[in-house]
Amino acid sequence: QVQLVESGGGLVQAGTSLLLSCAVSGRTFSNYAMGWFRQAPGKEREFVAAISWSDMTYYADSVKGRFTISRDNAKNTVYLQMNSLKPEDTAVYYCAAKRAFAFVVVPTGYDYWGQGTQITVSS
Repeated sequence: QVQLVESGGGLVQAGTSLLLSCAVSGRTFSNYAMGWFRQAPGKEREFVAAISWSDMTYYADSVKGRFTISRDNAKNTVYLQMNSLKPEDTAVYYCAAKRAFAFVVVPTGYDYWGQGTQITVSS
């Protein structure tokens, strides 16, 4: 069984930065593509960023240039560095794992999910 645990959420002011971490246990982390998604109240879960086995990355247009996804296979951890945060970034952020080389941008394409971490950005 694969377990994902996010950390690093909180309440921050607009324009500041935050680093999310997602620790993965239970399987060979390097065999998984990883993604970050977010869900704001009353909205559907949306894609934020993803990274493949080979560190290829892809971002939603809304976060491109502000967020950076990375992975450390030695630590079984994926990160999301979030800079220049905006109030519209407020949401619960989830990490997800897919048993494949390549990532996808839809939530249904992922096999495992973390419990989520709240990020609130005040103006």
